[in-house]
Amino acid sequence: MKKALLLLNMGGPNNIDEVEMFLRNMFSDKNILTMNRYIRALVREIIIFNRIDEVKENFIKNLGGESPLPTLTNKLIEKLRVKLNMPIEAAMRYVPPFATESLEKFKAQGVEELILFPMYPQYSTTTTLSSVEDIEERCEELGYSPKITLIEPYYDDYKYIKMSVDKIMEALGDKNSEEYDLLLSAHGLPMSIVKSGDPYQNQVEGNVSAIRTYLYEHNIKFNNIKLVYQSKVGNSAWLEPNLVDVLRNPYHRKVLIYPLSFTIDNSETLYELDIEHREIANKIKYEDYRVATCFNDSDDFVEFIVNKVEAI
Repeated sequence: MKKALLLLNMGGPNNIDEVEMFLRNMFSDKNILTMNRYIRALVREIIIFNRIDEVKENFIKNLGGESPLPTLTNKLIEKLRVKLNMPIEAAMRYVPPFATESLEKFKAQGVEELILFPMYPQYSTTTTLSSVEDIEERCEELGYSPKITLIEPYYDDYKYIKMSVDKIMEALGDKNSEEYDLLLSAHGLPMSIVKSGDPYQNQVEGNVSAIRTYLYEHNIKFNNIKLVYQSKVGNSAWLEPNLVDVLRNPYHRKVLIYPLSFTIDNSETLYELDIEHREIANKIKYEDYRVATCFNDSDDFVEFIVNKVEAI
């Protein structure tokens, strides 16, 4: 059976003109805004009206007018193609490259099985399910019926945990870990979605527990280890504690932040964590503020994906 690999992600604007497309597509997603489609359309327009100028300004000023995610993803795919003898593409949810073009290629090439690798370690209806449903809908539109195999969440996979700790220690450098608070920062989620049965919170907490255990077993001690959530939008209740609130009320002024729910650097890691939140830390006069990078196209992450695919 001929196979192909699709890396699933939300995507990031490739240029300033795609910022509105990204916001419009994201807030048109029924898994993101779970109300009926008429209210969702109204809320979407309000969000875009209120956020578009600020988001564009941040992209130009702090990210050079484009998200780092597409370029980093392409570098990862180039490395994977050396290791895996199958077609490999990215399928972004809200901006190009969308899945349709790749699916048309796969269909023409006679690909019979699609292996979907979510770039989200933890499962959520807002991420993995949304991406999988998008693939299924686009396949149906093309009259294409391959077998679809989804790689399971890997938030507690031992090799994934080791890679996470390696990135934490890389960011720490030659500093003493016992002098730092380790803030494990996951993307936030509205409580309404969590209460509807989304497993994300449980898997994030399982991820944190696994990292704590690994650090303990390897005798790596931090002053404190705390789970926090970032990227809250709007006034509704979201998962807590909010990273901004934690930073603004410090009881320790040396922190290392690890982006727990991301595998590829994007605007929420390079801008939100490393620029926007660093400004908060600087104003409050933190002694040191460090942000770990994501796996990106590291050889370890390449090998991790290869092993997952070959195990099928």
